[in-house]
Amino acid sequence: MTAVLFDFSGTLFRIESTESWLRAVLAETGHALSEPELRDAARALEAAGALPGGTDPAELPADLAAVWAVRDESAELHRAAYTGLSRRVPLPHPGLHDALYERHKTPAAWSPYPDAAEVLRTLRERGVGVGVVSNIGWDLRPVFREHGLDRYVDAYVLSYEHGVQKPDPRLFSVACTALGADPREVLMVGDSKEADGGAAALGCRVHFVEHLPVTDRPDALLPVLDLVG
Repeated sequence: MTAVLFDFSGTLFRIESTESWLRAVLAETGHALSEPELRDAARALEAAGALPGGTDPAELPADLAAVWAVRDESAELHRAAYTGLSRRVPLPHPGLHDALYERHKTPAAWSPYPDAAEVLRTLRERGVGVGVVSNIGWDLRPVFREHGLDRYVDAYVLSYEHGVQKPDPRLFSVACTALGADPREVLMVGDSKEADGGAAALGCRVHFVEHLPVTDRPDALLPVLDLVG
């Protein structure tokens, strides 16, 4: 393998819990909820699927179905989809829904998986190209920079910057071209069989990891090093 492509959320990084997300925004904006109210609101936001990178909606509202299907094709669609879900949950101030959306884009809201740095560093030492291919509606580069992982990434291919989302093979093709790699010599690593599995259409090998909390997945990325050889 001459290059490895990685998904972002649930693969290299994990978003904070819904409760942590809500607590941070309440603290930042000076709003307050009692502990029972906060926990109830966090559960409702999680069920709504309002936290990008978190769980999908338990039930997708019919009026958001169309935008949800293409939410990663632009920044505007991404924001509309997730703030639309968030607004299903009553909060102390209407401005909190936009504040929650902004919070999830900050480096503080994300944690790298424990083995991410070791795997990326080792790939760099071996001369293997590294790309990040993500269905996303905002620039994740600052997250990598803040956590010290940007130095190991050769190319970022983000759906909203290209107007196309995984599993469309075109997104993976852009990444392979950016790395100067033959798709048949590329490994795609991700947590979604539906989205990340699209790389197989180009001839890439695909390896899946589970989308688990950081504390529950200490070493799932290490096998990538053996697969690359």
